[in-house]
Amino acid sequence: MGTLYEALMLILDVVWFVMIVHIIMSWLINFQVLNLRQPLIWQIWSGLNRLLEPIYGPVRRVLPNMGGLDLAPLVVFIAVIILQRALINNAGWFYGL
Repeated sequence: MGTLYEALMLILDVVWFVMIVHIIMSWLINFQVLNLRQPLIWQIWSGLNRLLEPIYGPVRRVLPNMGGLDLAPLVVFIAVIILQRALINNAGWFYGL
């Protein structure tokens, strides 16, 4: 069961890292530090969007329309942190302590 705990924590850590990269990259694109006309930047951006859209999509459908403000990444980010804390607090169950 310890392997399950470690696998879940690894998945949540990877999702957290990818979300951080996506959020920072979106800021850099919006402030025109990065240009989407550059092939490498476009590939990274579209890859991150394809990875995260299955996670953000259901959250966007539940949240009310806020105009140009997308709160789905914030909600998912908070959910990932809560899931990590819940796993850490219940780690004894996975290891049979």
